[in-house]
Amino acid sequence: MKQTALLLSALALAGCGGSSSSSTAEAPSPPQAVMGEEAVAPDDSPRPQRLVPTQPENLDTRCDDASAPSAAWGDCEATNYAKTLEALTEQVSIPFQRRYLEQTLFNVEDLVQRSILDPSWLLSLSLNTPLSPLCATYGLPCAGDPYRYPEANGPDGKGFYQNEADVTDVVFYDRECARLSGTVWVPKHAAADNPVPTIVITNGSVQAPQTAYSWATQALVRAGYAVLTYDPRGQGRSDFQTPLLEQGGNLNPKVFWEGQVDAIDFFRSTPSQRYPHSQACKDAMPTEVFDHNPEWSRLDHTRLGIAGHSLGAIGVSVVQGYGAPGAEPWPGLMDENNPVDAVVAWDSLITPTGEGLTTASNLQLPAPLYDVLLLAITQGVLPEFAPRAPAMSFFADYGFAPLPYLVPPDPAGTKVAFEAWKAADVPVYTLGFQGTTHFDFSLLPQFPATSWCPDVSRNACSGGWGRPSITHYTVAWFDRWLKVPGESGFADADERLIDDARVGGVDRMSFHYDSARAYPDRNGGWQQCERIRAGCVD
Repeated sequence: MKQTALLLSALALAGCGGSSSSSTAEAPSPPQAVMGEEAVAPDDSPRPQRLVPTQPENLDTRCDDASAPSAAWGDCEATNYAKTLEALTEQVSIPFQRRYLEQTLFNVEDLVQRSILDPSWLLSLSLNTPLSPLCATYGLPCAGDPYRYPEANGPDGKGFYQNEADVTDVVFYDRECARLSGTVWVPKHAAADNPVPTIVITNGSVQAPQTAYSWATQALVRAGYAVLTYDPRGQGRSDFQTPLLEQGGNLNPKVFWEGQVDAIDFFRSTPSQRYPHSQACKDAMPTEVFDHNPEWSRLDHTRLGIAGHSLGAIGVSVVQGYGAPGAEPWPGLMDENNPVDAVVAWDSLITPTGEGLTTASNLQLPAPLYDVLLLAITQGVLPEFAPRAPAMSFFADYGFAPLPYLVPPDPAGTKVAFEAWKAADVPVYTLGFQGTTHFDFSLLPQFPATSWCPDVSRNACSGGWGRPSITHYTVAWFDRWLKVPGESGFADADERLIDDARVGGVDRMSFHYDSARAYPDRNGGWQQCERIRAGCVD
């Protein structure tokens, strides 16, 4: 088990048109309803208009068509690879550095204050120290985007916390009595008579605390979701290990699916149905923990999405699949059946056999290590699961320590999980963007990624390359499966998902690897495209 966990740790670190609306055309007979979708209208009812993907004008496909070896292909790869250094280059600006260091000092002081008020957080059986788990301080790179804190005087800082969201820090136990630090984020408009759908986000491993995903959290809150972020055991400000010395983090990767189930249970707890592990672990530590979600009354517990990055993406792959035919039953304690309705995996979704970790070349791992990694996963590390929930899987052009490609990679190498979901007749979408790395999904300063903070003139990180596109599709996918009529984002979710002509759509999608989709839209049409950059109109 330990050898397998170390192999997994090598994989999961932190984690080259204009916009237009979708056109419509006369639809053929709609397909049968999928995944609980509404029934097909009788033959004598009016047919809905078929949604047709928009097409970019004058899309530059020179890099798609370039053969290797050639000067043209070499130029394309050099330009693409250069994008991995954009974030590093723009973060040397004085305004960014000043805000970055200010937030680091504030976060370190906050950790010290917590230790003073509750010494059990420091040097207890949990092995917590100022340096363990890594990123316990939320300082330096672990701060994430420094403009997304209440201390930042900008729209994503003070403005967001005062005007857009109610944010509550929580502590709850996992199933083995390790304390997990989390945050509940709720739109200010949410109320008992106006409950909102819910999302749980699971970090990547090692240097990827919950602060690295504020970009996604804020976008989802603004889109009308309540969100739970948390640090899995061994991560960030959660316990490094349990009172009985059970490990966390990469040494015990199951915390990324078992702990995620615990987090879902906590998020769904109420005063009348309290979180079970709080009672079972009540004497484990002197820390005051929550026995139910303090914002329970403002949430619609019938609608749940999950998102995860890196090992967290492996986690969401597993968690969505409990209870599917041939899979292990739902292990949570708050629900009899799996409550997950939709999934987003940031680099990336995996199959029940452990495949889908993109490719050896995409991860930039030596092929023998990649093969050993897959073998280790298939030898029992993962629980038995199966494709069950509609899933969006993001991949990156490059891995953890980006290196340029010397030969073109297999363009279908990122579609293994896509094909598994499609074969199971479960809606799926896979996509990635030019020049992105594994760290375009956990926005950590000083880590290689495409541009995500080119403009700080508004005291916020504005613009960028990969992040705006990842955000757009993440929110649109959840809107497609979780929103109901009358809610913001419901009516145009499908149009946003197939608006290939938008800036940040097909124009930025990878030319190394294929982006693809296969899912039913709400009009009863089937949105299937095996190579989105090649065009998706019948």
